[in-house]
Amino acid sequence: MAATSYGDPAQVVGPVDAAIPPPGPGQAVVDVRAAGVNPIDGKIVRGLFGTDPAALPRRIGSEVSGVVTAVGAGARYFAPAEADRREIHAGDEVIVYRAIGGYAEALLADADSVHPKPATLPFPTAAGLLLVGVTAADLVGAAKITGSDTVVVHGGAGAVGAIAVQLARRRGATVIATAAPRNHEFLAGLGAVPVAYGTGVAQRIHAAARRPVTAALDTAGTDEAIDASLDLGISPARIVSIAAFGRGTDGIVIVDGSTADSRRRRSAAIGGLIADATSGELTVEIAKTFPLEQAGQALAELAGPHSRGKFVLLP
Repeated sequence: MAATSYGDPAQVVGPVDAAIPPPGPGQAVVDVRAAGVNPIDGKIVRGLFGTDPAALPRRIGSEVSGVVTAVGAGARYFAPAEADRREIHAGDEVIVYRAIGGYAEALLADADSVHPKPATLPFPTAAGLLLVGVTAADLVGAAKITGSDTVVVHGGAGAVGAIAVQLARRRGATVIATAAPRNHEFLAGLGAVPVAYGTGVAQRIHAAARRPVTAALDTAGTDEAIDASLDLGISPARIVSIAAFGRGTDGIVIVDGSTADSRRRRSAAIGGLIADATSGELTVEIAKTFPLEQAGQALAELAGPHSRGKFVLLP
């Protein structure tokens, strides 16, 4: 599936025939069993990152799970330490992140993006794990969250926010999470103290906190979230956002995977995220699955009000 032009995903995303070449050195061919659907995919299709006609048809999808069908010479799994890398074999169940053109029945992947998938981790969960997981890990790591912190997670019920809540709790922090009231029970189940966002949110966060709030993890990107964090007296250096790009002049920290530190934190988190999702210590919600041919519909639906959790395509 690919975008044949730029615009409404429901109108411009459709099937495109493309042959998969044999894998070269350090590559593997993966039969896709599930593909994660993410907001950035829709932004690409709508042309928010450029409308170069030469890039069409635009292949989309950055995370998949599947089974290896062919392996090139010297293909070894990603690992932070070179000595820990092991060979990829045909028949292995894997996660590919970052994939290129993951909305597909099969894809050619560089081994550096291929990670072993435990057999007990379902394919849909595996396909929806890593993009949000490494983003949340980057937030928590950049804010240097410890057990002595009281941290607010803005947008705590979102796909990234829910993982950030869990990772901060794993470090021993007290977590307050903003969300719509319908998601408060869910957040309480993750160990957070839920509060409603909207007018007066800073006062509600303050009332919910037993100690001063020392850090903020922002997945919402709204002025309300950043203003509330500053109003709570949190140091701008410990207000970390993945979305408030217009507020950098306030001294807050923006993480987007573009710096060496951000990339290091994201890479280092992959193994632990897979292990914790497999053991059940990390909850990854799948809101809805779609057949691959409904990829455009999935992207259109994701851009509007939708159920909590990740959307996943099933080829």
